[in-house]
Amino acid sequence: METYPLKCHPDTPAKLVSAITASVIGWRDGWLELRWRIDGAGGLVLPAFAGKGRADGLWQATCFEAFLHPAGEAGYVELNLSPSERWAAYDFSSYRSGMADRPVPRDPVCTMRRGQGGLAIFDAAIPLGALPALPAQLSLTAVIEEQGGVKSYWALAHAPGQPDFHHAACFAAMLAAPSAP
Repeated sequence: METYPLKCHPDTPAKLVSAITASVIGWRDGWLELRWRIDGAGGLVLPAFAGKGRADGLWQATCFEAFLHPAGEAGYVELNLSPSERWAAYDFSSYRSGMADRPVPRDPVCTMRRGQGGLAIFDAAIPLGALPALPAQLSLTAVIEEQGGVKSYWALAHAPGQPDFHHAACFAAMLAAPSAP
């Protein structure tokens, strides 16, 4: 399991959230398993349960994201995963250009849990068929909404300027292809 601390963008400080880590748990039965751990989540605002299905605009509320940029390609994939169980998948032909819905063979699985002491865990399982060619540069991010309308933007790394999860600076990890059984 690879675990990465996310950094809060300096222009969008969190209210109570003190840390977020994102983990690549690994591969199981053709699914990529990811986890985000949120510390200080007592004021976290979650979108209402909506059931599995594709939806746009998920990033406007608490949302967890994975971006994958295959080696040697100009394009990349964006996956939005919501505690509401809704999800979105997009292909981009280049930086913020040529956006199109990405075919996904099965709905990703999204599960949100709250624990004691302001801890929250978001787990996601993404079908292998939804991913681009691997290996790929990886960016794991989170949009966090807290009570009072406070939004913070978390990523492995940030480029100068406004939060921009599409920027190459955010692709600070690698995701290897699953090994053969």
